This record gives sequence, C-alpha cells and structure tokens, in this order.
Amino acid sequence: MSKLSSPLKALINSPAARPHTVPAPRHIESVYKKIQHQAQSKSLSQSSWLALSTATTITINSPESLTALYRLASTSQSAPESVATAEFMREVGLKCISFNGIPRTINCLNAFKASLPESVSAQLSTTPTRAPTADNIQEICSRGQRLWDSIYRPFETKLYNKLAGSHPDLPVHILNGNYGALLSDPARNTGASVGRLATSIIAVACLRAQTGVGPQVTSHIFGLRKAVDDGTWVSDSETEEGARWLASDEGNTWILESVDEIVDIISNGSGSNFAPRTERASKI
Repeated sequence: MSKLSSPLKALINSPAARPHTVPAPRHIESVYKKIQHQAQSKSLSQSSWLALSTATTITINSPESLTALYRLASTSQSAPESVATAEFMREVGLKCISFNGIPRTINCLNAFKASLPESVSAQLSTTPTRAPTADNIQEICSRGQRLWDSIYRPFETKLYNKLAGSHPDLPVHILNGNYGALLSDPARNTGASVGRLATSIIAVACLRAQTGVGPQVTSHIFGLRKAVDDGTWVSDSETEEGARWLASDEGNTWILESVDEIVDIISNGSGSNFAPRTERASKI
C-alpha cells in the first residue's frame, strides 16, 4: 500500500478541519459540580445528571473533560460504586452513537478507559450483550418497537411511514439498528443499564449540543415526558419526584441550559463543533 504524501497528511490535519479532540478547560469540573448540586437540590439521582453531562461531553468531543466528570462523579464512592459509575458512563457513550455517529464515541471511550485507575478498568465488563443471534433477533426488534412507540405515540406509525417515504430502509434501520439494538437496554447480568428516562436525556443532550436539529430536540423532549406518562421510567435509578420534575417545563429547561453551559465552557464560547459558528456561517 502506498504511503500518504506529506501534503495530504497536512491537509487531513489542517487546523481548519479541527482534526483533534477538544482539551478540557481549566474550570470544567466546577461546571459539572454546579450541575450536580442543582440536580441534588431537585432530588435527582446521579444517573440523570451524569447521563446529561456524559452525553454532552462526548458530543462536543472532549475526552479529557470526561475524565474530569468521572473524577467528580466517583468522589467518595466505594470501589464497587466507582466501577458502576464507569460502566454507566461508557454505556451512555455507546448510546450516543445513535445521535452522534460512531467516531466521537470511539474517541471518548478509548481515552476514558485509558484514564481510569487500573483498579477500576480491570473490573469493567468484557462480555458483549448486544450481539444479534437467531434466538434473540425478534426480542431486539420487539424492544425497539416498544421504545419507539413509547417515545413517539400517538404518531409512531405516521412518523415511520414518513421516514419510509424518504428511503424505505430508513425507518427499518432506525427502529431495529438503533432503537432495538442500541437504545433499548438488553436483559443482562453484566455491564450497566441506562434506563428509559436517562436514554431520553441522552437524546436531548446530544441533539442540543449538536445544534441544527431543533425538531428532533423537541421530539425527544416529548419522549422524555412520555416516559413519565406511560410509566416506563420506573426502570431508571430515579425517584418519582425527580422523574416528574425532569418532565416538567422547569426540568426540561434545566436540561437544555445545562447542556448549553457545558458546551460553552468546553468550546471556550465558540459553540458546538458539530456545526459552524453563527458568525462564520453568516459570511458564507
């Protein structure tokens, strides 16, 4: 195989292409701590604010910040609790693939694993739980359908048909490859489960941090509320008081503003690196 020329390498790594991950700003932990304290004041469990913060940080592509987040979240935890926190964060990272694509999750989870203390990383599960087989493929599809219906009812069929009009395999892949195989939690005895409510928080956080996808943010805000309406939130590690607050206008506002705050500090005020800044876009 021929080697890449020096000019081509330089082009790939051009600063204008922003080829590298984003370093952690000096005060990122204080922002995470503020969000943690706000969550605690509303009787939220760690899973909700940690899902929000993890998903936003991965979307903005800052593995170093993810390390700072884990350091805060695992403070004063026992050894088993520290492992469980790491398992939860990397499970959130996996689910981010449905909204951000694969590369940023690879960047962040690789660096995250390398940053963990050996006593924690050595205990992380190495058993895959989402491999499709002839025995479980129908269950995967059924899980996807249940999650899809929970998020989009009473428009679940209308939305499916609209997507199919764009491409017949678009809803097939979304429903089975994302909602079934990835976003819904499989039955397992290893790793971590995120839960229905936290999955909607991940969706809102990723999409808000991306920018440019307001309709999808709206859909998943409603999806979060429906998790409380239909009772599917009970699989989460969240209190009923916390779940109902998250589904309120005040809770929704807190989620969006917390995402914005994380994006703002990690980007040093330049906004999402998923889309160009408004100032730059206006000159094009």
